[in-house]
Amino acid sequence: MSAVQGFDLQRVQKLRKLALLVGIVAVVALAFFTRSVGGETALHEGLEAFGLALIAVCIVGRAWCSLYIGGRKKAEIVDRGPYSISRNPLYVFSFMGAFGVGAQTGSVTLASVFLLLTVAVFYATVKREEAWLTGAFGQTYLDYCARTPRFGPDFSKWRDAETLDVRPRFFLTTLRDGLVFLLAVPLFESVEKLQDIGWLSALIRLP
Repeated sequence: MSAVQGFDLQRVQKLRKLALLVGIVAVVALAFFTRSVGGETALHEGLEAFGLALIAVCIVGRAWCSLYIGGRKKAEIVDRGPYSISRNPLYVFSFMGAFGVGAQTGSVTLASVFLLLTVAVFYATVKREEAWLTGAFGQTYLDYCARTPRFGPDFSKWRDAETLDVRPRFFLTTLRDGLVFLLAVPLFESVEKLQDIGWLSALIRLP
């Protein structure tokens, strides 16, 4: 069996989600015992608001990308819309969401840790996907790589399609997955409240 035939995209995606889950649980556990050095300052609140805006952009952006790529990743090279300016725009929006999630702690440090963790996991996933796509689509994919950045985006490359064949199941699944990012808001607000009343101890202060 060739590498192309043996490639299981769903398995790769499941492993990616598992790795992210383990990493996120570890960082969330760390957040239980840390707090931003600024406390309830304008900077702290501003970072949280900025992070919430990034989460909103992430949710909308990921759903937008799914309109183009949903169900087509193994069948064809999608190079229109967001995929004309980045080979992995859905992941780029996920990076924004990851920073936004971490920003709900009010700490730039933890927000950056969330971002770096997500980039590391997605980068490993992208490398495997690229190897498969090269084997599956050959020169067509190599030409796409030559004109489109891996993450980018390069807005000068924008091209769109006249019509889209939308697959609602993939759109709704992506939207559902994106909405999970919003759980960071009540989660970290609860952590702050528990620290305020002394039920949790903030052992480390982070910028």
